[in-house]
Amino acid sequence: MSFLEKPSPGRLLLDDTVPLTAVIEASQNLQSHTEYIVRVQRGVSSENSWQVIRRYSDFDVLNSSLMVCGISLPLPPKKLIGNMDREFIAERQRGLQTYLDSITQHPLLSSSMFVKKFLDPNNYSANYTEIALQQVSMFFRSDPKWEVQEPLRDVGWRIRKQYFLIKNKEQPKERYLLSWVDLGPDKFLSDKDLQSAMKLLTSLSTPYLCPLLFSSTSESSALLIRPFNERGSLRDHICKVKPRESYLKKYCNPKKSQGLELQHIKLYGRQILEGLKLLHDGGVFFGHLHASNVIVDDGVCRLMDVENGMLGVPSALRPAFTQLRKINSTESIDVFCFGHLLYEMTYGRPPDSVPIDQYPAVPYTAVVSVLQSILSTEACKSGMPTVSELMQTPLFSDVHLQHSEKLQIKVPSRLKEALKTAKESLEKRLQEEQRVLHQHRRLTRAQSHHGSEEEKKRRKILARKKSRQSAYENEEDVSVRNNNNSGSGASSPPTCPSSPTPPSTTGARTAPPPSSSSSSSSSPSDAGLLLFLLSSSPSSSVVL
Repeated sequence: MSFLEKPSPGRLLLDDTVPLTAVIEASQNLQSHTEYIVRVQRGVSSENSWQVIRRYSDFDVLNSSLMVCGISLPLPPKKLIGNMDREFIAERQRGLQTYLDSITQHPLLSSSMFVKKFLDPNNYSANYTEIALQQVSMFFRSDPKWEVQEPLRDVGWRIRKQYFLIKNKEQPKERYLLSWVDLGPDKFLSDKDLQSAMKLLTSLSTPYLCPLLFSSTSESSALLIRPFNERGSLRDHICKVKPRESYLKKYCNPKKSQGLELQHIKLYGRQILEGLKLLHDGGVFFGHLHASNVIVDDGVCRLMDVENGMLGVPSALRPAFTQLRKINSTESIDVFCFGHLLYEMTYGRPPDSVPIDQYPAVPYTAVVSVLQSILSTEACKSGMPTVSELMQTPLFSDVHLQHSEKLQIKVPSRLKEALKTAKESLEKRLQEEQRVLHQHRRLTRAQSHHGSEEEKKRRKILARKKSRQSAYENEEDVSVRNNNNSGSGASSPPTCPSSPTPPSTTGARTAPPPSSSSSSSSSPSDAGLLLFLLSSSPSSSVVL
């Protein structure tokens, strides 16, 4: 999106931190090559999915682009002869699926422009460096004292943010960092309030915030100028890398990264907490704390990119804290991010995942105690401490600060109210996303349980029991019906009350009443014998 371009009405700004997943659904052979049909999905909704068709050569080009990261990725090897065989294609498809899984699950590789463009070419086809250069050139024409020295390509992970090293012609020895960034989906301030907020940030002069020298915002993007730190960020210091190199090369597989000494963990941690408290007390939401957004200047840690929250760009750790429903406010996001940063300062690398209940051995028990209060399973379920409570822990409470005076940000009342409303809108979007993710996890667990071998076995046993019970009940019903039929016997013809009624017998037919014909010639002794036989032998069959 260009610097002065107006976003189209109703356009939903894309959140680049929402994970992409990819599944190879099928393959198809053409004349001389095989194409793989890949189903790509953004987030958890299957409705937000599409297909891309890729050849093996496309995977190979992607892999070559990612080699700068220094990680050995599991791309299946090339094969020149027999590469159209059905069995080979099936085996290669499985290998390519493993490769896709490895890059989409890696936090840095999955956010790279190479991977995004491979999986989602419709949304990531623009050349953001060229677009940024055009907008920066337009800005320099209006203010000719600035001059671009060089673009700093890929120094940051954010796709829609470009960096340039510039200088002021009036001070040619000084170097400055210019950044150009698209506004994000969490931009809830009006254009007028955003301009007021950026004007406030450029006027601040506090020890724990990196100064912002200039800002210019439009309806779609922002241009920012701040001092350039030759030593790089705190993450550059931890990883012992050159600040101007590609972030994939610097951070994916650093060879010399090392945690800080306890005295620096205590000092830097306390200074970062002071910066967070300053923002919270002033009603300014942040949400973008990580080691690359902290610089160390003359022994003092300063927070960078404080404006990110107001510009609405998504946090680098958003995929992590959207999984945890207790982290549902901007303050809790900052505490969670501080826990990540403290872990990286201690161990020399960020945590692989959260929650964390087992920590590598370190001689700093006070550090582990604070980490557990933020990153443990219990903390993520029950809630974590506030910034003020962290400052009172034994790890940070005894740190001596050079700047002991009380610091504050004076925010105009109208802007403070606008910031509060924007903060509530940001938190509402987060909570809604967390609700959707929670429902999806519950459904996935239920489906997984329903399809598990143990559950299948349990259902089979229940079905068997139910079948036996049903058969037993059927047998009982048949027996009851037979007994009922046996008790009633065959129906007898009606008789008058004065006539004696002989007892019923199973299988015996009741003698008809005497008639005036042949039965009248029967002697009384024959009738008495018949009655005697019927009454004395109910089980006998008497045939007349």
